[in-house]
Amino acid sequence: MRLENYVRGAWVRGSGKGTDLFHAVTGEKVAEASTEGIDFRAVLDYARTVGGPALRARTFHERARMLKALAQYLTARKEQFYDLSRATGATRSDSWIDIDGGIGTLFAYASRGRREFPDERFYVDGSMEAISKNGTFVGRHICVPLEGAAVHINAFNFPVWGMLEKMSTALLAGVPSIVKPATVTSYLTEAVARAMVDSELLPPGAFQLLCGSAGDLLDHVDCQDAVAFTGSAATGHALKTGRAMVEHSVRFNQEADSLNFSMLAPDARPGTDEFDLFVKEVVREMTVKAGQKCTAIRRTIVPASMVDDVIAALGKRLSGVTIGDPAVDGVRMGPLAGKAQVREVGQSLEKLRAAAEIVYGGFDRLDVVGADPERGAFFPAVLLYDDRPFDRRAPHDVEAFGPVNTVMPYASLDEAVELAKLGRGSLVGSLFTADPDTARTVVLGTAAYHGRIMIVDRTSAKESTGHGSPLPHLVHGGPGRAGGGEEMGGVRGVLHYMQRTALQGSPTVLAAVTREWLPKAAEHHDRVHPFRKYFEELEIGETLRTHGRTVTESDIVNFAGISGDFFYVHMDEVAAKQSIFERRVAHGYFVLSAAAGLFVDPAYGPVLANYGLESLRFVKPVYVRDTIRARLTCKQKTVKEDREGQVPQGVVAWDVEVTNQHDEPVAVYTILTLVRRRSGAGLPESGAALARDLGSEAPAALAQPGVMQRTQRGDAPARVT
Repeated sequence: MRLENYVRGAWVRGSGKGTDLFHAVTGEKVAEASTEGIDFRAVLDYARTVGGPALRARTFHERARMLKALAQYLTARKEQFYDLSRATGATRSDSWIDIDGGIGTLFAYASRGRREFPDERFYVDGSMEAISKNGTFVGRHICVPLEGAAVHINAFNFPVWGMLEKMSTALLAGVPSIVKPATVTSYLTEAVARAMVDSELLPPGAFQLLCGSAGDLLDHVDCQDAVAFTGSAATGHALKTGRAMVEHSVRFNQEADSLNFSMLAPDARPGTDEFDLFVKEVVREMTVKAGQKCTAIRRTIVPASMVDDVIAALGKRLSGVTIGDPAVDGVRMGPLAGKAQVREVGQSLEKLRAAAEIVYGGFDRLDVVGADPERGAFFPAVLLYDDRPFDRRAPHDVEAFGPVNTVMPYASLDEAVELAKLGRGSLVGSLFTADPDTARTVVLGTAAYHGRIMIVDRTSAKESTGHGSPLPHLVHGGPGRAGGGEEMGGVRGVLHYMQRTALQGSPTVLAAVTREWLPKAAEHHDRVHPFRKYFEELEIGETLRTHGRTVTESDIVNFAGISGDFFYVHMDEVAAKQSIFERRVAHGYFVLSAAAGLFVDPAYGPVLANYGLESLRFVKPVYVRDTIRARLTCKQKTVKEDREGQVPQGVVAWDVEVTNQHDEPVAVYTILTLVRRRSGAGLPESGAALARDLGSEAPAALAQPGVMQRTQRGDAPARVT
């Protein structure tokens, strides 16, 4: 079977002889791959001119819903991927990491896209920057999608996860993806890609696939493209120093194989939970995916006094690992991905043996269940011991990308930290300790050299995701040898595919560009209270300024009685004189409550609920006889996704500033309200009448029974100016 490439909206077979691909267990040929004859310049142009505009036309929320639908589609078909995954040498649990892990990343970014990004085609990064004395000239940063393509070059060990974790961030950012999987396991990537194409959930040009050589693809990249690579440091260096890459300053993100460490702390002695957890984790990282993980533990750093105990415990646990055909019950470790990997790991092992002795494993102990070890790509688990790790470089320089690990001793915690750093940059390190001081020392000593550090004790172990598990919530990458890049990490991974641009101008202009009101931007006033308006009727910048309320001693005493807050600065005049306030002050939360009483319209209307409060700061104290006022401004609007049985609604963010009689701010914050969208569905009769009142005759709302009466009495909750 010849694999096909999905380029320019069609499945295309490469010409020429092609590369033969083999079953990792049986050694039989399963497919061949070729990209010969493909116009790589045209592939890039198609992504830029067709896929890019289609994705950029969608908002973050629309792209997020697209990712969720794709994840659901793949989930329904994942068993067929599991069946094919066995040919790569993966056990069921190995495949779960690759297949479910990849789909789970799609789900994770679908969720983050709706929760952490606006329903816009751009992202506002950070707060307004005050760059002028009077605030009429300000700064803001926005991020917009790159107008090129994201080229993703992946490793052989995760043919599904590698594709989906990179794609999820690029597509959410609005940038089309060109995926080039490692050829040796590309048949599994192609199967998942076919399902993605069949789903018709991605717009044309958003996704293309190359099964085989990348040819001269990177010779045609330009400044709007981005390249993400996972693989060896040597290959990564060759790619990022290409002429076009350097000439056009193309963004390059590298995640390279590294010599990750796991450290046993002095307090984690034999017999403790932490010791047992450490042994279990080291063996798991040696045997999951047959050690073919860029995050696998390569260096095991232990107190010198515990070396014998650790080696004995690791050997005992490794002896219980059954190697063989993943289809056979009880097999816990399958073969490597191919014969070429067997040769490479063997060569690396020979280099390590020059600096360390084998204390467990080797080919003389390779027993394979359900398969022929000569035909399959099997490799034994091997544990080495280097008794002089500061004198020998090989364990810190040579990575055997398979089930191979080196134990090394340390005499002090300072030595342990130095050993961890000798890897010259790693993706991940882990520490097993129940001592918080030890954890602090190791983290602060090693963090500069590692992209992620996992600290495990008996309280976190049950829910720990493991040393070798990158998560979409956290960055995946590392400095130095590990490539110097970052993938995923929530919002961070998406922003890698976006251009951050600094804007300068008046608050009014920048508010118009970003659709988010800024202090000193233009305000809009209306006779109709903003809480009487439906979501669609509210304008960014719509402002309500209230009448004043003078704070009395009774207010403070009554609030203390209701809240139970009798803090001395509120209630004890003598003690308050010694405080920074010099006299009694009103409770901050009384100020918030009183402000709400000033700006809230109490009658039934489109506002459904208070959704939250953000960025609260009490900037000046409020004393007895101070008069406070509030300004309520519509800052931002976000439509909420419609759900069955739920009232159509959106979230409105209101900028609130409470001032005293001197117009000095005393409290600033943002409140969020759920506001009904313009639909009468589900309204009670009284609500339907209200909808009519707030329609084309909106000012008539002021004449509703109760509203006019309050105004005439002079005790309306707020007035519009």
